[in-house]
Amino acid sequence: MRTDRLDRITEGGVVAILRGVARDDAVAVADAVVDAGVTALEVTADTPNAMSSIEAISERVDDALVGAGTVLDPETARAAQLAGAEFLVTPTVNADVIETANRYGTPIAAGAYTPTEALEAYQAGADAVKVFPAKTGGPEHVAAIGGPLPQIPLVPTGGVGPENAGEYVRAGAVAVGVGSSIVDGEAIADGAFDEIRSNARAVVEAVSTARD
Repeated sequence: MRTDRLDRITEGGVVAILRGVARDDAVAVADAVVDAGVTALEVTADTPNAMSSIEAISERVDDALVGAGTVLDPETARAAQLAGAEFLVTPTVNADVIETANRYGTPIAAGAYTPTEALEAYQAGADAVKVFPAKTGGPEHVAAIGGPLPQIPLVPTGGVGPENAGEYVRAGAVAVGVGSSIVDGEAIADGAFDEIRSNARAVVEAVSTARD
């Protein structure tokens, strides 16, 4: 099951990140991005009522995985798992969070920026490494990490959108994490979920084109 979940994330290639999105809006956002072809949604743990949002999306969505991001400690990791999170994401390398993920069979992408951190995360049991913040080094940085460490799946996050998602894929990323370029706060406030659907479709298409 753990491998199957990771495969679904990498096959889809896009993780839509919901940060600060209210529970009721989160379900509507999930509907929109899944309709656009996104197969993984990440609700950040620093979002108010994040666990409730994870539960609600998990109950609503069948065609995509729902996970928790910005997981900073094992207590939050376990709460997310119990809420229905099917994968975990951290901004840093935290061995205790990785251990909790592994203990209960939940795939985890641990945040890292340098080759040393990436290898440390992978050796600790992370399934993938979230290259964060990706925008600081760009696609070239992802390629530079992947060169000597081709065994580590890399998921750049932070500053990724439709205009550069393909570049990250061509640099070796197995998937990309995308926040505001898909889940735009103003669009949510205006109830413009068609715009969010369009944003998501643009990223999905950029990743697909880069893989062809």
